[in-house]
Amino acid sequence: IFEGIASKMSILGLKKKQPKTFKVKVITMDAEMEFSCEVKWKGKDLFDLVCRTVGLRETWFFGLRYTVKDTYAWLKTEKRVLDQEVPKDSPITFHFLAKFFPEKVEEELVQEITQHLFFLQVKKQILDEEIFCSPEASVLLASYAVQAKYGDYEPNFHKPGFLAQDELLPKRVLMQYQMTADMWEEKITAWYAEHRGIARDEAEMDYLKIAQDLDMYGVSYFAITQNKRDTDLLLGVDAQGLHIYSPNSKLNPNKSFPWSGIRNISYSEKEFTIKPLDKKKDVFKFYSSQLRVNKLILQLCIGNHDLFMRRRKVDSIEVQQMKSQAKEEKARKKVERQILAREKQMREEAERAKEEMERRLFQLQDEARLANEALLRSEETADLLAEKAQIAEEEAKLLAHKAAEAEQERQRIEATALKTKEEKRLMEQKMREAEQLAVKLVEQSERRSKEADHLKQDLTEAKDAERRAKQKLLEITKTSYPLIAAYSTPPPPPEGGDLALGSGSMRIDFKDSDMKRLSMEIERERLEYVEKSKHLQDQLKELKSEIESLKLEEQHNIRTTPRTSLHAP
Repeated sequence: IFEGIASKMSILGLKKKQPKTFKVKVITMDAEMEFSCEVKWKGKDLFDLVCRTVGLRETWFFGLRYTVKDTYAWLKTEKRVLDQEVPKDSPITFHFLAKFFPEKVEEELVQEITQHLFFLQVKKQILDEEIFCSPEASVLLASYAVQAKYGDYEPNFHKPGFLAQDELLPKRVLMQYQMTADMWEEKITAWYAEHRGIARDEAEMDYLKIAQDLDMYGVSYFAITQNKRDTDLLLGVDAQGLHIYSPNSKLNPNKSFPWSGIRNISYSEKEFTIKPLDKKKDVFKFYSSQLRVNKLILQLCIGNHDLFMRRRKVDSIEVQQMKSQAKEEKARKKVERQILAREKQMREEAERAKEEMERRLFQLQDEARLANEALLRSEETADLLAEKAQIAEEEAKLLAHKAAEAEQERQRIEATALKTKEEKRLMEQKMREAEQLAVKLVEQSERRSKEADHLKQDLTEAKDAERRAKQKLLEITKTSYPLIAAYSTPPPPPEGGDLALGSGSMRIDFKDSDMKRLSMEIERERLEYVEKSKHLQDQLKELKSEIESLKLEEQHNIRTTPRTSLHAP
């Protein structure tokens, strides 16, 4: 009994311990989410939860993908999650990705979130080189990606190097050319600047419109063989049909089967059969060795064909509502963008006006500062000019004083010159008078000399006469000595005869004394004349020296008078 009770309790305990939920981590292209799911949930329950969380209504493009061994699979919506070959990890990791791609993104992608998720997934496939893209297209696509991320290009904000942390180009493109990161950034920025005014959703749509024309866009590749012995081929499944490629070329298919030309696709274990709509064409068969891959190929073929047929039909009411709402939303956003653009323009104009006002304010402040400095300099200049004016006035007074002194000096010099001229005239007159006196004295000297010569001649003649008289008297005395002795007393002088002789001898004696006296007078006069002549010569020399000194002084006054006149003004 006790053993039975214990076994029942253990069974109940196991049932209680079995979890009712399991954890799931869903990774989208721009976020990670974790959910707690019930054990009974089907794939559709989890998928709808993720779509509601993301806000996605165009659910037919997407799916939850998980990894199984060396390949991947998509979560089936009709089966329970835990009943599928999902990883046994906790939490179970799923990737929310686009499973099917539209033929024309602009017409089929309605919601902005749908466009954004496709943009992120295609961008990653290009960067991971899952989709081949030429270098030129890579640069253009990168410029739209930058526009979607950063908005309009602003040179003042987007400085060189702002893309250094962004992965924008495939490594193959970067390795193909010998270009630095700065050079690539310059090329991308040149295109980026051309996208001004494009909103984020528009830039992402432009990106997808370019990407959808790439050869590998939306194609899922699988390794196949045409028969069991043939070489390997590649099967491509996309929105337009099935394509057969060579293993080394994923760009140009060797053969294509559009969905419109396929009547039926059958699958039996590892063999696929494609029956064309045209019965005249051969049936195409190929083989795939992996069962999971075969199921995945079939699943993709069914989904793409369904979407292909759906596009050719009238949109459902849900899709029409979505498109109408999307159209209204785009119109509303367009109006909002226009309003924002106007507001931005007005803000930019206001900022420019503000900058202009600030610049003008700074300019006015600079002008005011310069004016103040000029005013200070003017005041300093005025003070300096006042000081200079005072100095100039003092100098003017000094110059006026010097001018007055110069005028007095000039008058004195003129007076001196006049006086000098008068003195010169007087001295010249005196000199002329002295010269005339000298001439007169010379004439008198000559006349006196002549008179002296005459007197000397007369004296000589007198001496000769006296000598002759004495001789004659001696002769007479000798003959008449007795007679004279008898008559010792001189008788009164008779008129004539011996009396005349006696008177003649007396006359001779008188005449001799007179001659001596006359000679003395002549000698005295001659000495006086010589003395006067010497004195006159000295006076003449003094007059000449005075005249010369007056001339020198006059010349000196003439030279100094202009210099004084120059200082006077």
